[in-house]
Amino acid sequence: MAKCYEQEHPKKAFGWAARDTSGLLSPFHFSRRETGEKDVAFKVLYCGICHSDLHMIKNEWGNSTYPLVPGHEIVGVVTEVGSKVQKFKVGDKVGVGCMVGACRSCESCANDLENYCSKMILTYGVTYYDGTTTYGGYSDVMVADEHFIVRIPDNLPLDAGAPLLCAGITVYSPLKYFGLDKPGLHVGIVGLGGLGHVAVKFAKAMGVKVTVISTSPNKKKEAIEHLGADSFLVSRDQDEMKAAMGTMDGIIDTVSAVHPLLPLICLLKPHGKLVMVGAPEKPLELPIFPLLMGRKIVAGSGIGGMKETQEMIDFAAKHNITAEVEVIPMDYVNTAMERLLKADVRYRFVIDIANTLKPASF
Repeated sequence: MAKCYEQEHPKKAFGWAARDTSGLLSPFHFSRRETGEKDVAFKVLYCGICHSDLHMIKNEWGNSTYPLVPGHEIVGVVTEVGSKVQKFKVGDKVGVGCMVGACRSCESCANDLENYCSKMILTYGVTYYDGTTTYGGYSDVMVADEHFIVRIPDNLPLDAGAPLLCAGITVYSPLKYFGLDKPGLHVGIVGLGGLGHVAVKFAKAMGVKVTVISTSPNKKKEAIEHLGADSFLVSRDQDEMKAAMGTMDGIIDTVSAVHPLLPLICLLKPHGKLVMVGAPEKPLELPIFPLLMGRKIVAGSGIGGMKETQEMIDFAAKHNITAEVEVIPMDYVNTAMERLLKADVRYRFVIDIANTLKPASF
């Protein structure tokens, strides 16, 4: 087994955790498992903050357990590998996204769709095979089975690349699966936040015509001049929305707040697809009649399997796609959560774990 001998106690870890539904995080000592024969251990350098982290620390989905160490956009450098690890070695740049386990034997797993396995194990806040609780990337060290480790290409910046492990695959997968990656198609992206801005970049790299749909008129310049969108629709402007009716082959809806679907369905051409990737806390109303009058589809999509996640990372590196990030120190995380609640970030917070998470701060 290859080891990094600077790490004297590989099971000891520290990070920041939520203890209750207040949403506040504070320093937390805990343990990782020893590096097993198929495990990869790595020093965490950066971890992105996903909107789902905010939901989880406040138990807004009703399934949180405490103490909870969030974080599933985790990148770092390998410090130790198990004796049967084949794909990674000490010093490699790697990442972990939203999951760290699956049954590996069901139909979904056999088709490289571990994300849809009924026994899929999330990166944090659930029970692992050994009965321990999984802890996420707001911490100094990570241990995971090599199957759930992604190799980060050398030319992809680690800080701006970290959010791709959740936000990136969440929008890349539906673009590919629903055939919205063909040059010349017209795709709408609803919401210009952490997911939406990455969706624009991926769709443009695929050769797709992109229209950003937003409630905020002040994002138009950003969407077109900086991110490269072809056009911009203000969803609250009825004239603009009416003029664009029936023009889109597909729409990726990234919004996590309750919002009307009818105006979006009306933007679709016949056989158009509205794909939901945001996760609102409450159910949305789904009008059926406009679906019937055009054989339109409303679908959902959640992250992607490991094969596709690696494909996405490699595609991003090839096309120089990164997230727009604001890098923050660990002790700023509670303020960052408050700002995230107000959508006051452009467009993804990333915690500089390696340089700002210090044992001395406990």
